[in-house]
Amino acid sequence: MAVKKLASGKSAIPKAVKKQNYSNKLRGLLDDYSKVLIVHVDNVGSNQLQQIRTGLRGDSVVLMGKNTLMKRAINEHIRETGNSNLKHLEQLLKGNVGLIFTKGDLKEIREEIAKYKVGAPARVGLVAPVDVVIPVGNTGLDPSQTSFFQVLNIPTKINKGTVEIITPVDLIKKGDKVGSSEASLLTKLSIKPFSYGLVVQKVYEDGSVYSPEVLDLTEDDLAAKFAAGLSNVVAVTLGLSYPSMIAVPHMIINGYKNVLSVAVDTEYSFPLAEKVKEYLKDPSKFAVAAAPEAVTGGGGGAAAKEEPKVEEAEESDEDCMLNLFDD
Repeated sequence: MAVKKLASGKSAIPKAVKKQNYSNKLRGLLDDYSKVLIVHVDNVGSNQLQQIRTGLRGDSVVLMGKNTLMKRAINEHIRETGNSNLKHLEQLLKGNVGLIFTKGDLKEIREEIAKYKVGAPARVGLVAPVDVVIPVGNTGLDPSQTSFFQVLNIPTKINKGTVEIITPVDLIKKGDKVGSSEASLLTKLSIKPFSYGLVVQKVYEDGSVYSPEVLDLTEDDLAAKFAAGLSNVVAVTLGLSYPSMIAVPHMIINGYKNVLSVAVDTEYSFPLAEKVKEYLKDPSKFAVAAAPEAVTGGGGGAAAKEEPKVEEAEESDEDCMLNLFDD
């Protein structure tokens, strides 16, 4: 194969060799790492990407490339290793995406990536990722610019020789395309309304694929979801009268209630039902059972009533002492 030489005298690497080197690198990463973040890279510059690589250096590797080349390398790796789980990763390579291989904590890696978002101006024709609102305040523009604001129906006034916006203005809605007038206004006001960076779309971990929102779940969230799942299982098993480990306690309690209701309505009895029958035959026993609480409450009330008497006695003594000096 002929090797071209660059103007500097160095030999140029053929494209076929570059592709093979890239494939070998990707396949090596697939062997070394079991966790991969699939990130969206639209509007991310090369300098910004280099900063992200530097920030993640140590336990993570950022890999970019053409989707067709990455898919080919993954499929070759699947054929050689038999790891069919990587097919899930190959199916995620759609659009302008990149891969971040990591051995660190996935939530911490995502938070580190978010630090490298940078502000960007609103360019004409760009789809707004967020709502853009012009705040109230002085613009620093001279009064000759008032006509520009009038075209966009933005209320203004002249204050100390400059144009001042008097009410907040919803300039662009999320999902709308940026027009030339809006872009010009934001440029005049030196506002960069958008911010761009790597956005995690999916997480691949040991053959499983899930949404990045899962990384935000706490132990309390997992416990609550687990408890809700157990409640659903209990409800189903009880409804079907199908015994399970978590439904048996409820079945025993329900069975006890049924037997107790039969014992109350018939002459059949058992030790635990005797006490219930006694209470039903003589309702006054309910009052006897509640009497200790009433006595405790009455004692407290009596003590509470005695305190004012002491205070009154003390007050009367003081009055007598004062009366001695009235003459």
